[in-house]
Amino acid sequence: MRTTLDLPDELFREAKVSAARRGIALKALFTQALAREVQAPGKEGAVRHRVRLPLVKSKRPGTLQLTNAQIEKLLD
Repeated sequence: MRTTLDLPDELFREAKVSAARRGIALKALFTQALAREVQAPGKEGAVRHRVRLPLVKSKRPGTLQLTNAQIEKLLD
Protein backbone atom coordinates (compact mmCIF):
# COMPACT_ATOMS: atom_id res chain seq x y z
CA MET A 1 0.00 0.00 0.00
CA ARG A 2 1.25 3.48 -0.76
CA THR A 3 0.91 6.46 1.53
CA THR A 4 2.38 9.92 1.91
CA LEU A 5 4.03 11.11 5.11
CA ASP A 6 4.98 14.64 6.03
CA LEU A 7 8.15 14.32 8.13
CA PRO A 8 10.36 17.01 9.61
CA ASP A 9 13.43 17.51 7.39
CA GLU A 10 15.91 16.63 10.16
CA LEU A 11 14.09 13.38 11.01
CA PHE A 12 14.03 12.40 7.34
CA ARG A 13 17.79 13.06 6.99
CA GLU A 14 18.51 11.00 10.13
CA ALA A 15 16.35 8.16 8.81
CA LYS A 16 18.22 8.15 5.48
CA VAL A 17 21.57 8.03 7.30
CA SER A 18 20.35 5.23 9.59
CA ALA A 19 19.10 3.17 6.65
CA ALA A 20 22.36 3.68 4.77
CA ARG A 21 24.44 2.63 7.78
CA ARG A 22 22.36 -0.54 8.10
CA GLY A 23 22.57 -1.20 4.38
CA ILE A 24 18.79 -1.29 3.95
CA ALA A 25 16.31 0.73 1.93
CA LEU A 26 14.53 3.65 3.58
CA LYS A 27 11.24 1.81 2.98
CA ALA A 28 12.55 -1.18 4.95
CA LEU A 29 13.65 1.07 7.81
CA PHE A 30 10.20 2.67 8.05
CA THR A 31 8.48 -0.72 7.77
CA GLN A 32 10.60 -2.22 10.55
CA ALA A 33 10.15 0.80 12.82
CA LEU A 34 6.39 0.91 12.32
CA ALA A 35 6.04 -2.86 12.82
CA ARG A 36 8.05 -2.66 16.06
CA GLU A 37 5.83 0.18 17.31
CA VAL A 38 2.56 -1.53 16.41
CA GLN A 39 3.59 -4.93 17.81
CA ALA A 40 4.58 -3.54 21.23
CA PRO A 41 1.26 -3.62 23.12
CA GLY A 42 0.98 -1.41 26.16
CA LYS A 43 4.36 0.20 25.78
CA GLU A 44 3.06 3.22 23.86
CA GLY A 45 6.42 3.71 22.19
CA ALA A 46 8.38 4.10 25.40
CA VAL A 47 11.13 1.74 26.39
CA ARG A 48 10.54 0.91 30.02
CA HIS A 49 13.07 -0.46 32.44
CA ARG A 50 13.31 -0.58 36.19
CA VAL A 51 15.32 2.17 37.82
CA ARG A 52 16.71 1.74 41.31
CA LEU A 53 16.86 4.92 43.32
CA PRO A 54 18.43 5.33 46.75
CA LEU A 55 16.11 5.50 49.74
CA VAL A 56 16.45 8.65 51.79
CA LYS A 57 15.28 8.40 55.39
CA SER A 58 13.44 11.28 56.98
CA LYS A 59 12.19 11.87 60.51
CA ARG A 60 8.98 13.24 59.01
CA PRO A 61 8.19 11.46 55.70
CA GLY A 62 6.95 13.75 52.98
CA THR A 63 8.72 16.82 54.34
CA LEU A 64 12.29 16.18 53.19
CA GLN A 65 13.71 19.07 51.16
CA LEU A 66 16.71 18.20 48.98
CA THR A 67 18.65 20.44 46.62
CA ASN A 68 19.67 19.24 43.17
CA ALA A 69 23.26 19.01 44.39
CA GLN A 70 22.23 16.75 47.28
CA ILE A 71 20.22 14.50 44.96
CA GLU A 72 23.14 14.29 42.53
CA LYS A 73 25.46 13.29 45.38
CA LEU A 74 23.03 10.53 46.43
CA LEU A 75 22.93 9.15 42.90
CA ASP A 76 26.73 8.87 42.59
